[in-house]
Amino acid sequence: MRYFLELSYNGKTYHGWQNQPNAISVQEVLENALSTILKSDIAIVGAGRTDAGVHASQMFAHFDFESHFGLKDLVYKLNSYLPKDIAIHSIFKVNSDAHARFDAISRTYHYKISTSKNVFNHDFAYQVQLPLNIVAMNEACKILFEYNDFQCFSKSNTDVKTYYCDVKEAFWIENDNELIFTITADRFLRNMVRAIVGTMVNIGLGKLKPNDLHEIIISKNRGKAGFSVPAHGLYLVEVTYPEDIKLN
Repeated sequence: MRYFLELSYNGKTYHGWQNQPNAISVQEVLENALSTILKSDIAIVGAGRTDAGVHASQMFAHFDFESHFGLKDLVYKLNSYLPKDIAIHSIFKVNSDAHARFDAISRTYHYKISTSKNVFNHDFAYQVQLPLNIVAMNEACKILFEYNDFQCFSKSNTDVKTYYCDVKEAFWIENDNELIFTITADRFLRNMVRAIVGTMVNIGLGKLKPNDLHEIIISKNRGKAGFSVPAHGLYLVEVTYPEDIKLN
């Protein structure tokens, strides 16, 4: 039987989602917890591969297990066993061929920028105290919808076969002393969101004009895009799947 886990995590102390040979990952901690509680070697597959320091308020992963167990009971046991920075929200049965990564229809990320010094969120938002022009940044967001090849925002030397992504929404909102960027797409390239945000910050600071984004995207050159903003302001907030993936 195949199961989906819905979880969240604070990525501050982890070297990303995916298992690493010499660093702790969310995947490793979760696999160890499942293997201990179920008394079997459990491997999990996540919906994505968040980088070191990136957070997730909603992440999904799947695993296979032959014996039956109480779903709510396993949620309770996992939350009791796991460290305080990883939480399990639900476990549910899915079709035997369901895949947490490949069956995802879309993913949504938030990036948070604190516009004033805040001692309580410095680990969870990028501090930018210079004034940012959110109108110009939202104007630039509209340009993203005109393209689907985002090689200019991709980390170099990746093993992807295509740089095509379908961006479904992208916008900035201001909430008190915080700017929040929301972007949804069918898939994301490595470092893509952080590179887009860095480019948008340059636009907000007046170093670039919104229309400069056309030339940057067409160039397919990472060097022409903006800097990569720090990982600690990035959150995976939603992953969507077909409605029929879940078994009753």
